[in-house]
Amino acid sequence: MKYNYEYDRKLQVGYIGAGEHSFRNILPAMQYAPIELVALTDHNTARGLAVARQFGFKRFYPNHKALIGKESGLDAVLIAVGPDEEGRPRYPELAAEALTAGFHVWVDAPPCLTASEISTYTNACIKRRKYLAVGFVRRFAPGYQRAIEIMADKTFGPLATYSYTIPIALPDLAHRRSDKGMAAFLPATEALALLADLFGEIRAFSIARAASGAAVLSLMHEGDLPGVLHLTAGQAGSAPAERLQITGRRATLVVEDRNNVTYYRRTAAPSPELAGRQASALMEGTDTAPLVWRPRLDLQEPATQAVALSGYLGSLTAFAERLLANEPPRHGTLVEALHVMTVFDRIRQAKDMEWTRVQG
Repeated sequence: MKYNYEYDRKLQVGYIGAGEHSFRNILPAMQYAPIELVALTDHNTARGLAVARQFGFKRFYPNHKALIGKESGLDAVLIAVGPDEEGRPRYPELAAEALTAGFHVWVDAPPCLTASEISTYTNACIKRRKYLAVGFVRRFAPGYQRAIEIMADKTFGPLATYSYTIPIALPDLAHRRSDKGMAAFLPATEALALLADLFGEIRAFSIARAASGAAVLSLMHEGDLPGVLHLTAGQAGSAPAERLQITGRRATLVVEDRNNVTYYRRTAAPSPELAGRQASALMEGTDTAPLVWRPRLDLQEPATQAVALSGYLGSLTAFAERLLANEPPRHGTLVEALHVMTVFDRIRQAKDMEWTRVQG
């Protein structure tokens, strides 16, 4: 992993938003990404100035219009701000202004509240021939990166199914029909983005919901791959915050909390002749024993820091490297964002216990 000062070329960026989320989870990633922090803006001037000093921004502006209007030499604008009073993300309007001013844009997730808002991004991108990427960062977490590697190995076999567990509550049908009610469900867009990234676009689903908000969504992906999104609202705080189990051909892969990976390798089918006559209760040999990976948090390495384990470092580095190579972003594209928000819209409209198609 390179340090920021080791890069020969860096993306010159402006940054909108100096809140606690940016301070903790995003800006520290710039120590290792090919990004030069040029200008910062935040509505809270005292906080913004403090954050600008902390992370070495060259200039601070009291509002985003001033930054966009005066910093003509920027390559891109990064945006991470909270929602409005109704819980609606403010990214479409802010990003459109930055794109129209001639800058590429990265926005944090969730990108918007409805699929129709994606057109705000698209129109601005087309108008100025600029790119936008959404920070769907989970796929860049080391555990999911390892899962992608294992699934690509032919020894894992073709995918059969998966289940993904995350403690989010699904609003009841009445609240799903309101913007404010559905805004509370926006964190699920990150989960939908991950599942679509790993397993292909979601074609259809059904919902079974408990009164508590816990729910099971049965999903069907392209290629007729079935999966389960299990929303475990009310689970113990000490339980894993997320868990993905993937089934291949006599092989199973489990990722817990983004970075704890267990690979149950393929084993031979039991011999009928040995039924009731096994010599040991333990599996023979070590070539089929499970493989386990855990983050080495005792290492004083950038890779063990939260910005790397969360996926933010990977997302921002990928965005910057693609633009520096004069290539469009490969992940978090508008095509991906439109699909995720279309699924989100269909969940909003769907009735429980009915099969719902995402398109048509």
